[in-house]
Amino acid sequence: MGLPAALDSTAKALLAPGKGLLAADESLPTIGRRFEAFDIPSTEENRRAYRDLLFTTRGLGECISGAILFDETIRQKTLSGAPMPEWLAARGIIPGIKVDGGAVALPAFVGEKFTLGIDGLRERLAEYRRLGARFTKWRAVIAIGDGIPSGACIQANAESLALFAALSQEAGLVPIVEPEILMDGGHTMDRCEEVTGAALKTVFDALLLHRVVLGEMLLKTGMVLPGKTCPRQAEVSEVAEATLRCFRRSVPAAVPGVVFLSGGQSDVAATQRLNAICRLGGVPWTLTFSFGRALQDPALKAWNGIPANAAAAQAALHHRAKCNGLAVQGKYSERAERESPAGAS
Repeated sequence: MGLPAALDSTAKALLAPGKGLLAADESLPTIGRRFEAFDIPSTEENRRAYRDLLFTTRGLGECISGAILFDETIRQKTLSGAPMPEWLAARGIIPGIKVDGGAVALPAFVGEKFTLGIDGLRERLAEYRRLGARFTKWRAVIAIGDGIPSGACIQANAESLALFAALSQEAGLVPIVEPEILMDGGHTMDRCEEVTGAALKTVFDALLLHRVVLGEMLLKTGMVLPGKTCPRQAEVSEVAEATLRCFRRSVPAAVPGVVFLSGGQSDVAATQRLNAICRLGGVPWTLTFSFGRALQDPALKAWNGIPANAAAAQAALHHRAKCNGLAVQGKYSERAERESPAGAS
């Protein structure tokens, strides 16, 4: 792997112009549900074949700067026999790792969750560093509903995110801090903006309290959106304006970049909104994407667990990555979307 890069250099490399992150860090239950939709058995071999398909896509590094792996994946080899992190790094894609233990019910707070995984994290981070990881990710989930989120939920998750980030930097890994405001429910966009702002302010207060170096981390969070069942859905321009307005009030300029999660948006909608946000610009942070389903869904549908479909699946992934690479430059268009990915049926 060569000599380790300084954390700020790694953060900047993840924010390379026209590139974003591929989130391929689904836990075993999550990828199991996605496979189940296509009647694909969630065996270790099938999971390895699928991640191999993603990571060996020709030209992926043109639009993808980093890939977030799961514990199982960082220990696996490609079908050609190369360790997954080494394969990615050799192609200019920085390997990263999801290190949280998943969200569970917050005691005494119905409908709210906090994230496990701090116990033993220092030792796990050292191992992941040896395995080739250069950055980490920790996800907290915050739901909007009647009387929620509570201050206790936001504070508990902020504290865990800050401890995770401090431990990651101690281990020589760039932390991606991810407070996700869930899209589930009928809340308005104004309510989402209010909750997002409150959560971000609390998270950054905790990060500073724990002496996390803001210039050596990235923020991963969602766009300001109305809930999925809200009667009034927002225009693309409204989403862009509300998102940047919220961030200007809540995200310190010292943070080098914000990587957007897709959070249940469709692949095309996520790209359209990302494009609108990046076209507005005028912010101190680099803006890009860290998409999971919004990058992978077309590829998974094309693959369907059938080896002969690999080329079509890789073409679908490359197409989505290219569209999002254009979006972070504010250059995405309907014409780019219509361009049929080579090899796709």
